[in-house]
Amino acid sequence: MISSVKHIRHLYARAGFGIRFEELKQVENLSVKQAVAGLFKASENIIPVDIIAANISYKDFLLANEGTKKMFLQEQRQQEKALNIDWINKMSTRNTPLREKMTLFWHNHFACRTQNAWHAQQLNNIQRNNAVGNFKTLLLEVSKAPAMLQFLNNQQNQKNHPNENFARELMELFTIGRGNYTEQDVKESARAFTGWSFNKQGSFIARPALHDTGPKTFLGNTGNFNGEDIIDMLLTKKETARFICTKLYKYFVNEAPDDLHISAMADVFYSNNYELKPLLEFVFTADWFYADKNIGNLIKAPVEFIVGLNSQFYITYQNPDVVLQFERALGQVLFYPPNVAGWPGGRNWIDSSSLMYRIKIPSTVLNGGVIEFSGKVDPEDEAFIATTRKQKEAVTTKVQAQADWDKFLNSIPKGTGKTTIAQTILATSISSNITEIINKTTDIKTLVIELASTPEYQLC
Repeated sequence: MISSVKHIRHLYARAGFGIRFEELKQVENLSVKQAVAGLFKASENIIPVDIIAANISYKDFLLANEGTKKMFLQEQRQQEKALNIDWINKMSTRNTPLREKMTLFWHNHFACRTQNAWHAQQLNNIQRNNAVGNFKTLLLEVSKAPAMLQFLNNQQNQKNHPNENFARELMELFTIGRGNYTEQDVKESARAFTGWSFNKQGSFIARPALHDTGPKTFLGNTGNFNGEDIIDMLLTKKETARFICTKLYKYFVNEAPDDLHISAMADVFYSNNYELKPLLEFVFTADWFYADKNIGNLIKAPVEFIVGLNSQFYITYQNPDVVLQFERALGQVLFYPPNVAGWPGGRNWIDSSSLMYRIKIPSTVLNGGVIEFSGKVDPEDEAFIATTRKQKEAVTTKVQAQADWDKFLNSIPKGTGKTTIAQTILATSISSNITEIINKTTDIKTLVIELASTPEYQLC
């Protein structure tokens, strides 16, 4: 297809976290196919998160005295924060935008909570390593990850006392989706995963003494199946390809599924043995991906909003913990999904409270100002604000952020008009509201701050 600057901006908004003026200058004359190839090339590098060392085991924690437990929990809290901030920084640097955008997708698809930051880091790196690789490989590694095995209780899954939690979520949320399996399939597959566990070194281990070796009937097949056999059978069903493609379509294209486009995606995914690169190339080079109805129509997830702001304006934080306040206020704290189904996304990101913060955060950050969070200060860490509606205590925090305005302003090509600047900052068409802002502002800095403070900036 013939490329345009509009297409390139849209591609970078969806396959990454937006585009800077300096990047746009480098790629604006590429074809869509060339630009997509460039994104994949940049994402060939895998830069793991590697800031958390192995911790003591949960068993050791239970045996510790109260003083040791308290120290351990405080250390865990600091590690969780460090892990969160490190990933935000990784996404904001834009070295591997597509890989990190897909890692964020898998982070929500395989939603998991653990108090062990080392296990959380391990799972995050599994998702990063396989983010644009093979789904089967990713699924197997996630299924064997200590964080997931513990979160979904497979540590307690053993012969004669099967625990169905992991087996159920594997089908309902990770692969085939509701309506494509029976309760008996859940029971039988749970037996196949008996004995899947991990040791205190954080390595997967299959414990033969705990495994049910009896025959099992799953999706119409009978045999002495283990967990890998169950995963293989789930992937033979095209419903799995369609389930994953539906979620990817809603993530990258439109919250309203298009059956024709999703079917075409599922055909590509299934026929390529669940390789993600051919599927994503198909989506990003499809004419319908660039249709007007699919541009500027998705609400940015809070993390996408924060990362896009950070990277567009080269923002650094003197106190990085304030980023965690933003995540809390906007409803998406990395590594803390609300449940195993993950964040629902879409219009659920916006309510009257979060929209107020979304509008206020850009102008506050870009001006190094003060923002008020309505929430109760966590006694362990004043920078971590609980913003539940039950707690009304107001907390005023100086953001202590610095945008590199010289770098930003110098990246805008000389002679660029204010309308073109607005079109680069925003994904939506130029509305009468935006035209009014363009006409009334006289300097570029004021213009971009006002643009970033509009409802339109919340869309990508």
